[in-house]
Amino acid sequence: MLHRRAGTLRWGGMDLAAHCIDDVLCSGAEPLLLLDYVAAAHVELEQVAELVEGAAEVCRAAGVALIGGETAELPGVYREDELDFAGTCVGVVERNRVIDGSRCAPGDVVIGFPSSGLHTNGFSLVRALIGDGDFDADLLLTPHRLYVEEVRELRAHSDVKALAHVTGGGILGNLSRVLPDGVRARIDWDAWERLPVFGWLAEQGVGEDEARRVFNLGIGMCAVVPEPPAGATVIGALE
Repeated sequence: MLHRRAGTLRWGGMDLAAHCIDDVLCSGAEPLLLLDYVAAAHVELEQVAELVEGAAEVCRAAGVALIGGETAELPGVYREDELDFAGTCVGVVERNRVIDGSRCAPGDVVIGFPSSGLHTNGFSLVRALIGDGDFDADLLLTPHRLYVEEVRELRAHSDVKALAHVTGGGILGNLSRVLPDGVRARIDWDAWERLPVFGWLAEQGVGEDEARRVFNLGIGMCAVVPEPPAGATVIGALE
């Protein structure tokens, strides 16, 4: 909705592809292909083209094939002037190389990879804060980052026990899903510098607890390793 208002639908396509591909990375899989689906009461071909072009750009960067999709026009099902854009990413991983968090243990460290901004979560709250007013698209709608190269590089040099793509639920919410029972993450919230967009949210009255629960706060992907490689941003530890 905000991309359409800002004229940045191409970025919306980039968001979808990056979000799907980053999710697949968390299992240790190599992402292979993406399919997309667009549905609306009345399909506007120019909008669909922008979305698909954005998704294709990210797929090329990740080495993922955009193999097709579906476009559906469903008047009476979807609201006028709204659309639904969805994606499915498929990857492959050898069974003995699956990353599922089961080996995580107290003493392991949590590495954080920086986000580019809000990524693709928390926008119901953002829309409520903006209302019908103008907004800074570069601040709020910066496309979701890909983490393909960062994850490959880390896995080449470290024993990666878990990966968590920081989406709905924030850092702790997503880490907790991949940790064994009885193990929890302790995060040092001052271990990295937050992007300006998170200062903007605070200025709009979003409290720290809500921000931690809803947004990535500048960390878009987390990895759990026994020892951090040189130069890594350590944001916490398991206990």
